[in-house]
Amino acid sequence: MPMFSLDFRVHSEVGRVRKNNQDAAFASPNLLVVADGMGGAAAGDLASAVAAKEASERDRRLDNEHLVEHMAGIVQRANDKLADLIENNPQLDGMGTTFSGAAFSGTMLGVAHIGDSRGYLLRDDELKQLTHDHSWVQSLIDEGRITPEQAATHPHRSLILKVLNGAGDTDPDFFELPVLEGDRVLFCSDGLSGLMGEDDLHELMSLDDLDECVSRLSALANEHGGHDNISLVLAQVVPQNDELDAAEPQLAGSALEREIPAVTHEEEEGPGYPEPEPVEDPDHDSTERARYAPRENKSKHRWPTVLAAVMAGAIVVGVAFWGVRVYSSSRYFIAAADGRVGIYNGLPGSLLGHEMNTLVERRDTQVSDLPVFFQRQVANTIGFSDLASANDAANLLDGYAARCAKARQQRLGPMARPNEPRPSEPEGPGLPTEPSAAASLSNSPGQTNYPTLLAPMSPTAAEEADPESC
Repeated sequence: MPMFSLDFRVHSEVGRVRKNNQDAAFASPNLLVVADGMGGAAAGDLASAVAAKEASERDRRLDNEHLVEHMAGIVQRANDKLADLIENNPQLDGMGTTFSGAAFSGTMLGVAHIGDSRGYLLRDDELKQLTHDHSWVQSLIDEGRITPEQAATHPHRSLILKVLNGAGDTDPDFFELPVLEGDRVLFCSDGLSGLMGEDDLHELMSLDDLDECVSRLSALANEHGGHDNISLVLAQVVPQNDELDAAEPQLAGSALEREIPAVTHEEEEGPGYPEPEPVEDPDHDSTERARYAPRENKSKHRWPTVLAAVMAGAIVVGVAFWGVRVYSSSRYFIAAADGRVGIYNGLPGSLLGHEMNTLVERRDTQVSDLPVFFQRQVANTIGFSDLASANDAANLLDGYAARCAKARQQRLGPMARPNEPRPSEPEGPGLPTEPSAAASLSNSPGQTNYPTLLAPMSPTAAEEADPESC
């Protein structure tokens, strides 16, 4: 079987909106990784830096048999490191990171994936998404409740179901991928994949020059808004080349900018993923290998193992629920509250019978006074990462409603009946399964305020799409 090499490129940037880079990336002749941190003040940049540096510290060429095992060990160690950092500094609780990448043997990729960063394969002029998003909207797509097109504009498209956050069972996806000469492999954060369709990705990944490909991909993401950090690693499979195999590894993004604090408590040995024997590095750290060495599995230990598994399962469920509650406490959204604009803390809907949100403030602004465009937005809920942003948006809605109320009054003149009861609004927020959940709203905001003879026609599609149209 012929051996191959990787001609790789790595890129990470802040984008046009964010103030800091919470993405990290690592690429070498043996390993490709992208990590997208989250948590804002809770140090998303630290989480992604931990993941990328953990990969860089275990950069070595392995055979096919150990590829997935090796990636599992990297993921487990990264998650353990996050847990250690949170234990030392509870203020870091809430940070997390995606992880998408692969180890390369010369003939095969061993892929690891968790979160909504993505991996793509371009082979024979056909683009294929390798990874499956661990996100709320992807779960709705899998259930047939929404389409991929609807998912692109869904108000909860940023909600991730699985990440590395130092808690519980990470449960990543692992698989092997044999490679062919000419294959191109891309791992990227959603700051890239979320701002362009597969047609754009296909066109740009097909460019002959890898440097131009990377440049054009990042430029297009910025042209489409650049509202998130943009990170990617791109590699082409080529005939074995000694110069490429000796290329210097590269770190990018937060992995270059964020210093990882030292862990002060004493680490304990415990079960985990084994560290496979390297092909070319027999002198690697045996102590680290022992920490994750496989435990003996004799029949006399079966019942204790089963009991431990049951207990671990219960713990994982509890930790997962706690993790969701912790995450939800840092989120805010705008939705209808008794027919008025309301600001909520948490996530829409409920989990295991527990409401995941509380009402923070009920504004005086009636939802029915808003332009139709914003009525639909509020009905779908509008999410925010902090209270200040939610208040700013609510103030903006107040202004739109006041302007529309004034405009309607001017149009109607003395025949208007401003004190007429308003149509009722749905009670409290919900978690829509489709972006079109607001379709049941009145076709004309504030319609009952008009005398019969002056009732306006329903707004046109253009007017409904115009945020300033009353």
